[in-house]
Amino acid sequence: MLNATSAVLLTAGFVCIVRRRVAAHRACMLAAFATSALFLACYLVYHYHVGHVAYSGRGAIRAVYLTILASHVLLAVLVLPLALATLYRAFRADFPRHRRIARWTLPIWLYVSVTGVVVYWMLYKMPVLSR
Repeated sequence: MLNATSAVLLTAGFVCIVRRRVAAHRACMLAAFATSALFLACYLVYHYHVGHVAYSGRGAIRAVYLTILASHVLLAVLVLPLALATLYRAFRADFPRHRRIARWTLPIWLYVSVTGVVVYWMLYKMPVLSR
């Protein structure tokens, strides 16, 4: 739910800035950052206690899962420094540089949020198609 909420907030924040609703954009983006940070904390605590959870699917669906997971993890590592740099530039009112980095941060962050939901669903909720 936290990743899905973050994706919705990111999308709403983008719509707000396109419509020049700066205060609403700021609120959405700060809420998205808080939601993502809360997710990261929950994720780390959960996996500290539970450990690694293996995917049980086999065949082509396993390859799909691992491809999504690999891209998700790689980009998730990049999102935190990108988001921090983007927020820092906004707080410093360095809007030209904020916009330049936000053009990269937003799609990567949105991808990570959405694929986080997909990975969770595939790992815990999707019926195993072949074993």
